This record gives sequence, C-alpha cells and structure tokens, in this order.
Amino acid sequence: MIDIKKLRDEFDETAAALARRGVEKATLEKARDLDAKRRALVGETETLKAKRNAASKEIGKIAKEGGDIASAKEEMRKVGDRIAEIDRELATVEHDLRETLLMIPNIPAPEIPTGMDSSANVVVRKVGEWKDPDFKILDHMTVGEKLGIFDFPRGVKLTGTGFPIILGQGAKLQRALIQYMLDVHCQTQGYTEMLPPFVVNSDSMTGTGQLPKFAEDLYHCQIDDFWLIPTAEVPVTNYYRDDILQAKDLPVKLTAYTPCFRREAGSAGKMTRGMLRVHQFDKVEMVNFVHPDTSFQQLEILVKEAEAILTGLGLHFRVLQLCSGDMGFSAAKCYDLELWAPGEQQWLEVSSCSCFTDYQARRLNCRFKDADGKTRLVHTLNGSGVALPRLMVALLEQHQNADGSVTIPEVLRPYMNGQEKLVPVK
Repeated sequence: MIDIKKLRDEFDETAAALARRGVEKATLEKARDLDAKRRALVGETETLKAKRNAASKEIGKIAKEGGDIASAKEEMRKVGDRIAEIDRELATVEHDLRETLLMIPNIPAPEIPTGMDSSANVVVRKVGEWKDPDFKILDHMTVGEKLGIFDFPRGVKLTGTGFPIILGQGAKLQRALIQYMLDVHCQTQGYTEMLPPFVVNSDSMTGTGQLPKFAEDLYHCQIDDFWLIPTAEVPVTNYYRDDILQAKDLPVKLTAYTPCFRREAGSAGKMTRGMLRVHQFDKVEMVNFVHPDTSFQQLEILVKEAEAILTGLGLHFRVLQLCSGDMGFSAAKCYDLELWAPGEQQWLEVSSCSCFTDYQARRLNCRFKDADGKTRLVHTLNGSGVALPRLMVALLEQHQNADGSVTIPEVLRPYMNGQEKLVPVK
C-alpha cells in the first residue's frame, strides 16, 4: 500500500499522480481524514492515560494520609470509561483506514505515459523480424488438432471451459519450455529456484495486492480459507513476509514454476479461443527483492532477462511500456512483452515485468537493514519468464511449416531427446 505520509505531507502531489490512474480525490481525502482522526484519538488516549497514571499516584498518596479519595476515584473512573470508548472507536477507524488504503493503487512513476487504457501504451522496441511465408499459416487450434496436442472438448468434460488438455508431443514440448526457462534463469541469470505451495492463505494474497481488490478473479477454498494462486508471484514474494534482509544480500532473485489459476471474471468473449485465455495455465515467474536505490535499474535488467527467453526461442516480439491506467494495481512502472501470433493476426502478452517500489513490501512488512544499521522497506519486482499458453500459440504459428509440422527451437531439442519437429498425426 502507499505510504500514508504521502497523503499527510504531499496530498496535492499524490492526488495528482494517482489521478493518472483514475483514482478519485475523494478516496484519498477519506484516507487522509481517517488517518487524522486516528492520530487525534491516539493523542487523546495517550494524554488520558498519562493523566490516569499521575492521578493514581496522587490518589495513593492522599489515601495514605487518610484523605478523601472518593471524588478523585470517580473522576478516574470517567477517564477509564473514555479510554475504553476511544479504544473501541480507534479499532473501527484503524480498520476503515486500512481497508481504504488497500483499495488505493501504487503511485505511478513520473516518466511513464499517461492514459486510461492500452491505447496509450508505447512500443519501446521490436525484437526479431517476421516475414509472412508463402503458405497460409494455420491458427494454433487448427495446427494443434493436426499435431494431436490439444483436446479442448475433454477438458470441458473434466472441468469446464478454459481448462485445456495438452497431449503427447505437446505435453513434452510444454515440459521442455519450463525446463529451458528455469535453466536459463538459474544457470545464467543468477536466480535461485523455488517450488512453492500452489495454495496460499488470505494474508499472502493481501501481501502482494490480489486481495481485497481482485477477489472475484480468484479461486477460493472457503472451508480452509485458502486461495489457488493466480501466479507464483504470490507465494514467492510472501516468502520474505515479516522478514529483515541484509543490504549486502540484495538483490535476492528467486524463480519458480507453478500452475496458475484465474477465474477471469468479466472476461467473457475476450480472446477466449483455444489457448488464448484459460483458467489454468503454467508459468515460470521471476521475483526480485532489491535496494530502493536500484529498483528501476533492476527492472530494466528483469525485462532483458524475460526477453532472453523469447530471443533464445527465435520468436518475434515487442516490448511495451504501459501507461498509468493500464498497469497492474500494485505496479509503479511496467513493461509488457508481446509475441506476434501470425495465425491469430494479433500480438499476445506473455510477460509483464513490474517494479512495485515499496508498495508490496509495506503490506508484507518486508524490510532490510542498510549499511548504516537503519531498517528500511525493500523494493520488489516481478516478471513472467514466461507464461506458457500464449507462448505455445506463438511458437506453433511462428515456427510452422508448409506441411503442417512445427520446427522445434534448437534450444529445446536437448530436452526433447533431439526431436527437431512436431509432426502431424492426422
């Protein structure tokens, strides 16, 4: 969450910055006023408690001398009643303040473009080249059917729409992609691999910003109050919740493969064909815990680390800087990596690389001890390295051959026993 001091001391500047994200000034005024009320109540109760402590000593002295303490005791009873009343009121105010702050997104970095939707995003660069071949490229569903690697109808039978089944050489390719990504991240980019739980508690979801804002997009196991993770970002980032790291150990770089689960509420009809938008999918995630002085520089490195996966696969993609209104809720600055899918004739997002500044860390209470011994909040970053469904779509379409086969990128062949192509089975 944002630093409440921003609303106390820099209200107009903060309101102007958050207006770029569509945050209404009234919401910020509510948080500011609740904070002022909280501080006033804390001040009053501290004054009353000091008064009560002083009076207790005086009452004891008067009683020892045989004086009348009835009126003094009655006054202190009223003071005690007021303290109890303030405590109840303070609990309500603190709850309302926290709930209000949890619904306020991060402050956008000043250099990012202003806009309310994707139309204001900026293409930073395109990587690789694409030239349409002299044959008609089949979309991923059609070529996947010929290769025998997808079974959407039986996925619906087993679970429902948005839960595809991947078969045979397709399943093998999926495993190869996951292993390739983890090896690149761990062997050449300095990451430590983690295999986290795939379900988390509500505190973990709140820590990374999924709750309470996006509850309707999540799968909730109500009996145990567990949530299926929408991304490995949640358990991996929460790994250091309530911890204090050492400045000399930063940056800490963790990576994890997990399945991900998203209800995608409100997304009906939006790119739902085949593998374009599914409710369960595989993803490899990168998470960084960094020094505040280097977080935006580290974001540029993180983007390059995600790009390296796509470059290694020989895929044509572009990098976008997202505008203020199109970023994730917790992000201060964000880049998307989009693959070109020639069979779909559209760009497909496969990674979002974000710097969250101290927004997540404040929720997580994740800190580090600086060289001077001062304890500060870390900055967190994360990026997909990368999500599998749309990667599979682009790979099947960009590396497709005239005979319906698909050339397997050279970097994946060691993971597929030297296999060079996915070949049609029908």
